[in-house]
Amino acid sequence: MISQFEWDKDKAITNIRKHDDMFPEYEFDYQKAHPNRFADQINKDRLVVVLDPDIADIFTTAESVNMVLRALITTMPAVAKQLPAS
Repeated sequence: MISQFEWDKDKAITNIRKHDDMFPEYEFDYQKAHPNRFADQINKDRLVVVLDPDIADIFTTAESVNMVLRALITTMPAVAKQLPAS
């Protein structure tokens, strides 16, 4: 008898095959993988931030978010001195 904590490889493989709805053509062959050709185009100095939907409705572009954040930073005395002039 198999205890509840024992690994049963055959049962696991059967369950995967039984419930696998991924088509064989979607199985990724890591041997044929290529490096991301666009990776060098990514600006390493940028930071991606996810906005809540209500905020994203108002600030729809990166420029609008940056403009408001820069205005806010100028009101913060300790940080405003560190901000480079834009």
